[in-house]
Amino acid sequence: MLPGGIRIKNVIMTFLGMLVRILIVLLALYYIYKLAFVAYDFGFKVFTEEAVSEGDGLEVVVHIPEGASAMEIGEILEERGLVDDRRLFFVRSLLSAYRGKLRGGTYTLNTSMKSEDMMKVMSPSDDEDSEKSDDG
Repeated sequence: MLPGGIRIKNVIMTFLGMLVRILIVLLALYYIYKLAFVAYDFGFKVFTEEAVSEGDGLEVVVHIPEGASAMEIGEILEERGLVDDRRLFFVRSLLSAYRGKLRGGTYTLNTSMKSEDMMKVMSPSDDEDSEKSDDG
């Protein structure tokens, strides 16, 4: 081959290598942007909760098994139409004053209630805790 042909081949290979690197960087930036958008949206929803329905809503009777985790409770509430996203319920429960206090039982909840209101219903009050310890 001619020396000029070798140089053109090197230039073309270098150009293609750079093009591939640029495409990889652009794809990485695109996915970082998408991930940041999803993370922001999730975080925003955690702190700006809205009830599933406005007004009077619908009353729904739910049974929460004893020992159910906050994620399992969120799944039950999502299946019954009381929350939009079980993961949001789980994160809200971790950030709330009711962390680790949710108890099993049968509850009448309403679609107009926010997650924190539902957690309040599913958590024993301090008076109920002291009554249980006095009886037990």
